[in-house]
Amino acid sequence: MKETSLALALSGLGFILAVIWGSPLLRILRHFRLGKMIRVDGPDSHITKMGTPTMGGVMVIVPVAIVSILLNAVSLLGLNVLGQSILLPLLVMVAFGILGAIDDWEGIRGPRHGMGMRARTKFFIQVILAVATAYALKNILNVPQMYWPGSKAVFDLGILYIPLATFVIVAMSNAVNLTDGLDGLAGLISATAFAAYGGIALMQGNLFVGRFCFTIVGAIFGFLWFNVHPAMLFMGDAGSLSLGALLGVISLMTGQWLLLPLIAIIPISNNASVILQVAYFKMTKGKRLFKMAPLHHHFELIGWSETQVVQRFWLISLLAAMFGVALAMA
Repeated sequence: MKETSLALALSGLGFILAVIWGSPLLRILRHFRLGKMIRVDGPDSHITKMGTPTMGGVMVIVPVAIVSILLNAVSLLGLNVLGQSILLPLLVMVAFGILGAIDDWEGIRGPRHGMGMRARTKFFIQVILAVATAYALKNILNVPQMYWPGSKAVFDLGILYIPLATFVIVAMSNAVNLTDGLDGLAGLISATAFAAYGGIALMQGNLFVGRFCFTIVGAIFGFLWFNVHPAMLFMGDAGSLSLGALLGVISLMTGQWLLLPLIAIIPISNNASVILQVAYFKMTKGKRLFKMAPLHHHFELIGWSETQVVQRFWLISLLAAMFGVALAMA
């Protein structure tokens, strides 16, 4: 009970800091005219969002970084609230956030206006960061390499761990990035997944990771204060790439990364819909499997309102996350 209370208190702290930091950030983004470019082939209802400030992921990254660094500093006084084990996921969040911010900037003000960083360049940097993270997880933090759902036995993957962990981090980074297309969707889905893994970590006795997860949840809620429909601020790649990579890292730190397809069912489904759409388009020489990919745009085009898509996808995500936690603790 004590650990749950402390985790929830850190969540509240993250929320308050994000909300306080939100208004100044909005003014900064508007001053530099860092507005979102909208896809011309997207749903017509999205045209009105053109110019809405983006790079809102900074609103999450800054409070989480401040809380994490300060609470690590108080360990010098003998108070162990957040330990050094969370420094790796914190570095991952910041590194992928910087990568996403560069991508956002290039798409708005850079030479590749409206397109952002070259996909190959971005993917290459993601892989390099993920490989370094996977190595640190295996050889420095010595995290449990894999739990089979329902089993308490730890499976040693040996040399396969680093490529598998790299794949998990990069795949989740891009999956959440693809999910960031509707007001509040990526934030709600991410917060639900982090809460699920935070609960798993606390029940494992991995207290620092659990507390860190709930700090992130609070900061995301603070961001959602400005991102709910109609959004005043978009997450941008600065937020989606970092939160996705961070979710992958947290799942690896708990050893329960096999549950990601369930706990992160919406990002995984969005990723799969894009892959299937491209493959089907090439196989049939121009036909489409979905009206539009990622999947949330397909449902918009068949008549669901934006708020209906977000709320229904979140309900599915919440139920799936609950099943995921239950399987982890079985």
